[in-house]
Amino acid sequence: MTRQRLIVLGALGLAAIALAVWLTPDLGRPRVLSGYVEGEALYMAAPVSGTLGALSVRRGDRVEAGAALFALDPAQPAAELAQASASAAAAAAQLSDAQKGQRPAELAVLDAHVAAAETRAQEAQASLRRIAALAEQGVYAPARLDDARATAEAAEAQAAAARRQREAAALGGRQDQVRAAGFRVSEAQAQVTAAAARLGDLAPRAPAAARVEEVFYQPGEWVPANQPVLALLPDHRVNLRFFVPQAEVAAYRPGRSVAFACDGCPPGLSATITYVSPRPEFTPPVIYSRDARDRLVFMVEARPSVQLNPGQPVDVTPLAPVAGARP
Repeated sequence: MTRQRLIVLGALGLAAIALAVWLTPDLGRPRVLSGYVEGEALYMAAPVSGTLGALSVRRGDRVEAGAALFALDPAQPAAELAQASASAAAAAAQLSDAQKGQRPAELAVLDAHVAAAETRAQEAQASLRRIAALAEQGVYAPARLDDARATAEAAEAQAAAARRQREAAALGGRQDQVRAAGFRVSEAQAQVTAAAARLGDLAPRAPAAARVEEVFYQPGEWVPANQPVLALLPDHRVNLRFFVPQAEVAAYRPGRSVAFACDGCPPGLSATITYVSPRPEFTPPVIYSRDARDRLVFMVEARPSVQLNPGQPVDVTPLAPVAGARP
């Protein structure tokens, strides 16, 4: 065999070995599950239209829970809140007035009416006594006595009516009127609460610690109602998403911990499984590789112990299979 033929055969042998290694990439390294980092953004918006008056953050900033994000021009909602507050104050004053009854000056007028009516009743009684004495002596006819008695009774009735009117005026409004005034106060207070909520919606705050992923409007621009002004990426909404072969999915349950690695990350990272898809799927193209093609897999999500960037590829160390599970 010539030397040239030996060289050709050696080259073919090396090519065969390289092809075998390429077709079996698991040789020489431990098996891993492919995945990536997925982030679910929150889009912060206001329920009303307005000019963007202030923007407190920039793209890429980190914010803590409760941090101010942006604020629309509050002129119109502030005016609505002031109007609702004034209406609530007026309703409360009406309720108080209905509960107190008439004012002291009005009661004094009624007291004067009572005194005048009682005076007239006393005069009528005195006149009745004089006429009765003269009627017994025959000076006045019996008809004159009857008239005097009727006048005295009418004067006493008028005095009693004046006293009852004075007592009613001191009691305040009727129970139904007071209850209706109370309902108007409750309605006005609800309008104040709604107006205050609308005013607060103009300046939303971060619901959790997050990163500002994108800013869509700048100060001075008109923002339509319910249109996102910026997008937040909360820390608790950044998860690993990897895919487990259907024969091994029984080992993956929410609450279990998995180890993973990523380019440029420190060693020893872990994540807690939060979700296992109930439906299988074929390996998605985003992690398509020769050793994973046409595999029926289940998608698993896990919350990492460190902050990662969405889209970053990760390699997850498989969990040991469940004892007694059928391969």
